[in-house]
Amino acid sequence: MKILLIFFTFSLISGAVRCVSVTGYSGGSLLVDSQKTWFSNSAKYMAKLPEWRTIINYKKHDKWINEGRFTLFKNNEGKLMIYIRELNQHDAGRYWIRVVGQQYIDMTLKVEEDSCCKVSKRVMVNIGETATFSCEYSQNHINDPKIIFKEGKDSIETIYSTWNKKQRFRVSDDKQKNIFNVTISAVTPDDGGVYLCGVWIKGQSYSYSIIKTVHLHIMIKVGVSRATGHSGGRMMIKCEHPQHKIKPKYMCKESDGCSERKNPGVQDEWMENGDVSLYDDTRAGVLMVFFRELKAADAGTYRCGVNVSHYTESFTELQLDVRDGEM
Repeated sequence: MKILLIFFTFSLISGAVRCVSVTGYSGGSLLVDSQKTWFSNSAKYMAKLPEWRTIINYKKHDKWINEGRFTLFKNNEGKLMIYIRELNQHDAGRYWIRVVGQQYIDMTLKVEEDSCCKVSKRVMVNIGETATFSCEYSQNHINDPKIIFKEGKDSIETIYSTWNKKQRFRVSDDKQKNIFNVTISAVTPDDGGVYLCGVWIKGQSYSYSIIKTVHLHIMIKVGVSRATGHSGGRMMIKCEHPQHKIKPKYMCKESDGCSERKNPGVQDEWMENGDVSLYDDTRAGVLMVFFRELKAADAGTYRCGVNVSHYTESFTELQLDVRDGEM
């Protein structure tokens, strides 16, 4: 009789339990809207079953709790969101999320393999121009609505959806290729950051999004300079950044897509990097680049830049001409 009473009591309490079943893809991320209230004053707990491995251990915050690849946060509607990054097969299984004194969420996660979400993208665009990037999705979700989020400080904002379309953002869906293309016109430094693009799936009393990560970097060109050297000779180039003296500086060859960035690695000390030596002078705000032996292949357009912030860079365009013979 006691057992029956206990079970009956639990069944009444379990009305506060929300059961959620979601599917993600290896390499991608998952964002779940539980449709449950956040309750800022209540501690949050998250564990993986059946071993009850603790992920978030009764932490309390106004809107954002992060542990490694797992985040619980409050969206603009005050609902509890579950965010899991860089999914792998070991993430598959059952999760128990508790909001102390309020509610429980019982979430089952299935992780599948698909080429859509394996690798994040890095996109660079000059300020004022149009940024363009594409987002692949699985054939299984060809008819699901497309959605774009942007990570902020302790927040994730919806940038584009069927019910929320911001100016300057446009989406075109190519269902034959399972890709939707995103354009952002007249980009500003504020547009830089981490974008999460994917598909939105509606459950019975919850929703979730399967997402891919795009890192958008905004480039600010502040000037153009020219230099001429001779094959076999030496050359010293100085890149001045007086407004960003202590920020890390670099040089890369723009005509090669800036695929290889040369930087000293340390500041206020000469360091070799391939066929050049570099010195990042934090007192003067100058990056000195010494070509020990110029070659014809060194000619081209370079970007002499500084990382103003994590997703904003300022640079001077350097056009280097290498001529035959000695001076």
